Amino acid sequence: MRRRSAYGLLVAEAVSVTGTRMSVVAVPWFVLHTTGDALLTGVTVFVEMSTLVAARVLGGPLIDRMGLRKASIGGDLVAGLALGVVPLLYAAGLLAFPVLLVLVGIVGLFRGPSDNAKYAMVPDVAAAAGWSNERAAGLADSVQRLGSLVGAPLGAVLIALVGAPAVIAFDAASFLLAAALVAVLVRVRRAEPEPAEAGRPTGLGGYLADLRAGLRFVRRDPLLRAIVAMILLTNLLDQAMTAVLVPVWAAERFDDAAPVGLVFGSLSAGALIGSLLMSVHGARLPRWRTYAVAFLLGAVPRIFVLALPVGLPVVAGVALAGGVLIGAINPLLSAAEFERIPAGLRARVLGAIGGLAWAGIPLGGLVGGALASTLGATGGILVVGTAYLLVTLDPLIRRRTWRLMDRQQPAPTTAPVAVPG
Repeated sequence: MRRRSAYGLLVAEAVSVTGTRMSVVAVPWFVLHTTGDALLTGVTVFVEMSTLVAARVLGGPLIDRMGLRKASIGGDLVAGLALGVVPLLYAAGLLAFPVLLVLVGIVGLFRGPSDNAKYAMVPDVAAAAGWSNERAAGLADSVQRLGSLVGAPLGAVLIALVGAPAVIAFDAASFLLAAALVAVLVRVRRAEPEPAEAGRPTGLGGYLADLRAGLRFVRRDPLLRAIVAMILLTNLLDQAMTAVLVPVWAAERFDDAAPVGLVFGSLSAGALIGSLLMSVHGARLPRWRTYAVAFLLGAVPRIFVLALPVGLPVVAGVALAGGVLIGAINPLLSAAEFERIPAGLRARVLGAIGGLAWAGIPLGGLVGGALASTLGATGGILVVGTAYLLVTLDPLIRRRTWRLMDRQQPAPTTAPVAVPG
C-alpha cells in the first residue's frame, strides 16, 4: 500500500500525457479542417501554449498554498471540462473561432498548474514508496516519453477512424480520468511553509511575495541558474531542428517525409530506454560525471550525423544510441532539483524553472527558418550542432557549479515517510 501513491501518480501522468499528445495532433487538424486557414491554426496553438507556459510560472504560488494534490485534481477537472465543450459545441453548430480560442486558453491555463503539481509530487510519493529520487524521476520521465511516443501516432490514427472532434473528446476524458486517479490513489503530506514565510500575508501582496520568493530562489542557486540557461538554449536548438531543419533536410536529401519519422522515432525510443535504465541504475551512478558524458555524447553526434553522406540506417542508429544517453539527462537533473528545493517552495521553483526554460521554444522555429533559408538544411544543421557542442561543454568547463548535482548524502533507503490515508 505504501507504493500506491507512486504508482497511482505514474498511471495518472501516463493517461494525461497520452491524451494531451493526441490532442496536440487533433486540435490543429480540427482547426485546419474547419477553417482552412493555417494562420488560425497557428494562433490556436500559440494561445494554448502561451497560457500553459505563463500558468506554470505564475501558478506556482497558488499551488504551494492550495496543496499539490488539490491543484492537480482541480486543474485536470477544469481543463477536461473546458476541452469537452469543444466537440459538444461543434456538434451543435455553435463553435465560433473566438469561442474555441477561449476554451483552449482555459485548457492551457489550468493544464500548466496541474502538470506542475504532478511533477512536484514526485519526490513525496518517492519517499513514501522508499524509492530514490533517481528511480522516481526516471520512471516519471519514462511515462512522459512513452505517452509522447504513443499519443501522437494514436491520435493521428484515431483522427482517420473517428474524426478530430472525437479525439478531442478522448483527451477531455483523459483529463477527467487523471483527476479521478489522483483523487482516489494519491496521498501526499501537505508541505509546511518555510520558517521565513511564517505569517506571510494573503491576497495580491502575498501572492506577489510568494512569486518573487520562487524566482529569487532560482536566481540565487548557481546550479538551478545553470540548468535554466542550459534547457532554454537546448530547447531553442531542438525546436529549430524539430520544426524546420530536419523536415527540410529530409525534403532536400530524400524528397520524402518518412526519414523525419525515422529520426524522431529512433531518438524517442532510445530516450525511453535510457530513462528506464536510469530508473533502475541511476541511484548508483555519479550524477555529474554521468550527466556530462551523456549530454556530450548523446546530444551532439545525432545532429552532426545528418550533415554526413551516410544512409538512413546509420542516421537512425546514431539517433537511437544518442537517445539512450539523452534519456539519462532529465532524471539526473530532476533528482538534483528535488534535493535542492525545499518542499514548501517546490511548485513555485519548479514552475519558474519550467516556464523560463520553455521560453526558448517559440524562438526555435524562427531560428531554424532563418538558418534554413540562408544556409540550407546542411549549413543550418552544422550551425545548430556547433552551438549544441558549446552548450554541452559547459558542465565540463564550469565543474564547480555542475558538481553541485552530486548527492550531498546517500540516496534514501530508509522507511517511507508516513502519509495520511
